[in-house]
Amino acid sequence: MRNRTTILYFTIVMILVGLTPLVASAGNTLPSSNTGLPQGGPTATPEDPAWLAFSAARDALEEKIKDDLTYVRSWTYEEAEWEGGIDDCRTLPEGEQARQIFFGWRFVITTLAGQQYEVRTSFNYKLIAICDKVTQAAAPAAQPAANPNLPAPVAASAVSGAFELGGQVTGLYPGTRSALNAAKMKWVKMQLSVGQNGSGLIAEAHGAGYKILFSVIGDKSQVMNSSYHDTYASFVAGLASAGADGIEIWNEMNIDREWPAGQINGANYVPLLAKAYNAIKAANPKTLVITGALAPTGFFGAAGCTSQGCNDDTYTQQMAAAGAGNYADCIGVHYNEGIVSPKQSSGDPRDNYPTRYYGTMISRAIGPFGNKQACITELGYLTPEGYGDLPGGFAWAKDTSIAEQATWLAEAASLSATSGKVRLMIVFNVDFTHWSSDPQAGYAIIRKDGTCPACTALAQTLP
Repeated sequence: MRNRTTILYFTIVMILVGLTPLVASAGNTLPSSNTGLPQGGPTATPEDPAWLAFSAARDALEEKIKDDLTYVRSWTYEEAEWEGGIDDCRTLPEGEQARQIFFGWRFVITTLAGQQYEVRTSFNYKLIAICDKVTQAAAPAAQPAANPNLPAPVAASAVSGAFELGGQVTGLYPGTRSALNAAKMKWVKMQLSVGQNGSGLIAEAHGAGYKILFSVIGDKSQVMNSSYHDTYASFVAGLASAGADGIEIWNEMNIDREWPAGQINGANYVPLLAKAYNAIKAANPKTLVITGALAPTGFFGAAGCTSQGCNDDTYTQQMAAAGAGNYADCIGVHYNEGIVSPKQSSGDPRDNYPTRYYGTMISRAIGPFGNKQACITELGYLTPEGYGDLPGGFAWAKDTSIAEQATWLAEAASLSATSGKVRLMIVFNVDFTHWSSDPQAGYAIIRKDGTCPACTALAQTLP
C-alpha cells in the first residue's frame, strides 16, 4: 500500500478532452521504382482505464447538473487515496452510509462556463462521488523546456496554399493513376528509408502531374546520435533538392516500434526535426516540412509515458514545449480508426475516446501548436466488404461498408477543406492489396473488384 500522503498527479488541459487508444500505422519501405511493397496498417486498439473512469465521471456529472459536457475547458486527473473514503467530500443524505472505498481516480472538470467540479470514481469506475466543492487545486504537469542548443530556424516562409488532397500508393500503376485522377487527388505519398533513392519516384510523380510526399524513416538504433541526425538531414535535403514537394520527418515516434525504448519523449525528437528542417529549407524552400505523425494512443495510461512509449497527447505537448513548431510547416496527423461519420463527435459504439472522432483528433494534434495547420498524412476507413472476416484486432470495423467508407472519406475531405485547419489530407490508402493479420486492403479505395466508389464521392466533394 502506498503512503497516504503520496499522490501521483497528472494534468491534461485541452479544449477537447481525452486519453486515446492505440492506432499505429508504421510502414515497410518502398523501392525507388514503382514496384510496390506492402506497408503497415493500423493496429488494434486497447482501452485505457483512466479514460473509461473519466467517461463515467463525466456522464454522472452531466446527469447531476443537467448540462452537456462533451466539450469542456479543461480537466485534470490523479490516482488518489482518501483517508475518509470516496464520500468524504460530499454531504450524505440522511440514512446513506459512506462507502468504504479509499483508492481511485480524482477528476477536476472545468466547464466551458468556467465552473469547476470534483468527481471521484473507484478504479473500476463503478462507484462515483460528486463532491460538494473542489477539495484542492490542480497542479500543472511538468513540460520539457525548449532546448537552448537547437539551431535557429532557417529563414524561409512557411509553405502556404489552399487545401489539397492525395493518397498513399504502392506505385503509380495505370489503375492507381486512374483512381487518383477520378478522385481529383493532386498528391501521392510513399514511405522511404534513409539511403533509398527517391529521385526516380519524384520524376515519375511529376511526370504524371502529381506532387509527391515522402514519409522518411531511419535507423531507430542510431536516431539518438547527433551524427545520425546529420546523415538523416543530408538525405532529406537530397530529396528536397531533387524536387520532393513534401517530407514527413519520421513516423509514429511515440512508440517503441519506431523510436528506441527509454528515449521516447517529444523533446528528444525535436533536435532531429530541427536539423532536418533547416537542411530541407536550405535545399528547397518550397518543400513542405511535416512533423512525424504520431500513433494515436492512450495505451500508456495515466502517466502519459512509459519506457515503451507515450500517449500521443502527452508527446504532442512535449514536442510543442520543446519548440517543434519552429521547425515545421504543418503538424502531421494520423486518423485510421473511425467507424462513424467524421461529422460526429459522439456516438461511437466503442466509447468516446477523442481519437475515435475526426474533429477531436485534429484538435488534439494541433491544439498545442497555436496557429499551425494539420497535414493529415494518413486518413482511412477500414471495411471488410469483399474480403471476409477481419482479424481479431480489427473487429471494431466489421460493420463498416464500402458505401460508408466512400461517404465518410468525402465528408472528411469536405470538413478539411472548409475548416482552415488542414493544409493536406492523404487518404490511407489507394491501392494496397495485402489482406491477412494486417488488413491493408480493407482501407484501399480501389476495392477487390476494381471499382472505386470513394473516387466518385471525393470528386463530387472537391472543386
